[in-house]
Amino acid sequence: MAHTSQESVLGTETPVIPSDVTSPTTTTTQPFNEVPVQRLKGRHKLLAGLHRMTSSQSVNRVSTGRSRGYSGNSKASVSCMSLHSTQSLNTPSLGATLTNELSFGYSTTPTSTATTPGVQIPIFDERARLRYLSSLDGKTSAGVPADMRSQAARPVLTSELVAVDEDYFSRPVSQQIKRRPDFNFWRDLPSELRMEVLAYLQPREIVRSSTVSKSWHKMCFDGQLWALVDTAEFYQDIPADGLVKIITSAGPFVRDLNLRGCVQLRETWHAKGLSDACRNLENFSLEGCRIDRTSIHNFLYSNQRLVHINLSGLAGATNSAMKIIAANCPRLEHLNISWCNNIDTRGIRRVVEACPNLKDLRAGEVRGWDDLELMQMLFEQNSLKRLIVMNCDTITDESLAVLLEGQDSEVDCISGRAVVPPRKLKHLDLTRCRGVSDVGLKSLVGNVPELEGLQLSKIRGVFDATLTDLLPTIPKLTHLDVEELEELTNAVLQCLANVPCAPNLRHLSISYCENMGDSGMLPLLKRATNLRSLEMDNTRISDLVLAEAASMVRQRTQRAVFQDKDKVDHKPAIGLRLVAYDCQNVTWTGVREVLSRNAEVSVTTHTTELPPLDRLATTDSKLSTIQDHLPARAPSSPRIHIARSSSFPSEIIQLKCLYTYQPTVEEHTKRVLRGDFAAARRLERKWAEFMIAQEEAGAVGAGSRRRRRRARAAQMMHADEQVEGEGAVAGAGGVGLGVVGGGRRRRARSGGCAVM
Repeated sequence: MAHTSQESVLGTETPVIPSDVTSPTTTTTQPFNEVPVQRLKGRHKLLAGLHRMTSSQSVNRVSTGRSRGYSGNSKASVSCMSLHSTQSLNTPSLGATLTNELSFGYSTTPTSTATTPGVQIPIFDERARLRYLSSLDGKTSAGVPADMRSQAARPVLTSELVAVDEDYFSRPVSQQIKRRPDFNFWRDLPSELRMEVLAYLQPREIVRSSTVSKSWHKMCFDGQLWALVDTAEFYQDIPADGLVKIITSAGPFVRDLNLRGCVQLRETWHAKGLSDACRNLENFSLEGCRIDRTSIHNFLYSNQRLVHINLSGLAGATNSAMKIIAANCPRLEHLNISWCNNIDTRGIRRVVEACPNLKDLRAGEVRGWDDLELMQMLFEQNSLKRLIVMNCDTITDESLAVLLEGQDSEVDCISGRAVVPPRKLKHLDLTRCRGVSDVGLKSLVGNVPELEGLQLSKIRGVFDATLTDLLPTIPKLTHLDVEELEELTNAVLQCLANVPCAPNLRHLSISYCENMGDSGMLPLLKRATNLRSLEMDNTRISDLVLAEAASMVRQRTQRAVFQDKDKVDHKPAIGLRLVAYDCQNVTWTGVREVLSRNAEVSVTTHTTELPPLDRLATTDSKLSTIQDHLPARAPSSPRIHIARSSSFPSEIIQLKCLYTYQPTVEEHTKRVLRGDFAAARRLERKWAEFMIAQEEAGAVGAGSRRRRRRARAAQMMHADEQVEGEGAVAGAGGVGLGVVGGGRRRRARSGGCAVM
């Protein structure tokens, strides 16, 4: 290779590279994408890695001599390396040095010239975006994998990249899930899910589970599980300490608290802070508890969200408690203060004034219902849907009229009734209100169209005319109680059968209405097909009413049908509760009719004629070809398919009848309810035979007739046995083989009485 002239770009002498260095592999200009992979060794590797250059401008200013050129026999010198180079105008800026990622085996020392003999720097496109991985740190390496950043500092050869790529795509990825060494499902389960699981347990089971461990004890007495504390099922079994612990630990969480009948809390209302534990109650019941007045007041003071309050039968409930309710419980809707002797209508008036949402008021045996101001207040408010004033002697016809029609209301000239908005009452209980008579009940006519339940039992002086006028005006009536209204007759029942409320009627009580009988009940049973409870004790009904009731229950429900192949496990339900004791015209025949319908099982047989076998054979071509080669035979008879299905009652009647029949009726009902219809029918048949024999024994002269009948039956049986014995002997001798019963064994006789 020739030496360069003195007229170089920088004006310095360029050293000559030895001939052994300038090999074809080093002097040939290769494109950037075709980098040679041949490696040099020893001195050649060092010389190929260094760029030959002249001295820099800074060196020229010092006036030093020209650097000595390289020779093939002398060692290389590093004095020719430039510490500062001028950037070429035709090359991109590559920084101080070329990184290992871009050098591809070339030297990373920059040169002062664009053309270096022997080795050339590849030309990059200026538009290409360069990214040096070695210069990236943790903040500026977003999007670059960590493994690439860690390997950016060392030179990566092309062979290594290829090996890594091939290994990455060829090696299967296997992820093994490592199990936790000490995994406890219940312990590691979130607390919300554990509470959700425990919420499915009954209160008894939750208390028993609290004895497992301390953690379980803490969970079982968590307030989330005791938002509803209803002791109706276990109030007799739980001790006072356990009940107090439940209420005090879950106090702020409790919404519904029912302590009905918990007399064991008598001494713990103040000792444990029980009356101050709950502060968010909505439904509250202390019926039957032995609680003092102060504890009741603490409960009412602490809970301002009460909607339902039941203080029935509490001697500690007074008008002061009503005052507290009026001041702290504006959301009250249901109030039960029945049998509270220390409460009168003065306390009720405060509650009515302060609680505009009051819908249910139960104040049985409370004094002061003759207060017309309270009745006028209830009339103007018109929010009551249920009013129970049983055993209130103070309520009169006048106060009842004010409640329903108001004072000084406009009166219709034609009908003579007050023109007032209809009342919202749905249930009215006037049981044993001795101050109410037929005159007061006339104010109900046309004023209570939404009425569903009406209880008028034990009110004297009520006649047919009042009820016949009232019943057509209450089309939604479902419960009617007219017990011990002796003046009522069958006209009321006939009117009830023709009014619009008859199909909706579900409960009817006409007990001790001695003037009612079959002429009123039979048409009513044909219309009132939805009856669920019927009380007719001490009336004039007969067996016809029981038979009609059994027929009505059978027709209104579909019977359960099972095929022979089905497994029969049918248990009917009680559809009608019928009370018919102390009725003179009801006999065991009517009772038997009810029992027979309860255990009635009908079997239906369906017979189907199938086509003959020959006709079926001719439908297939192969079978017809085979049949042509067979000898002629008589046509086969058609096959008969018999399908059997059994139907069982879906609803039965629970009957309460004469005390001498009642044990048999109850046993029969038990067998039917458990699905043992065969045993029930057997019991009914045996009981009917017993009743027939008892009637025959009780009749005049029946004893001799019964003895003669049994004697004739015994003689006929003895004669049949003799004929069977003779037939057996004849059959043995070859004669009389056709005698029915031939060859049977003769029954042995005991030597006792032939009749008995």
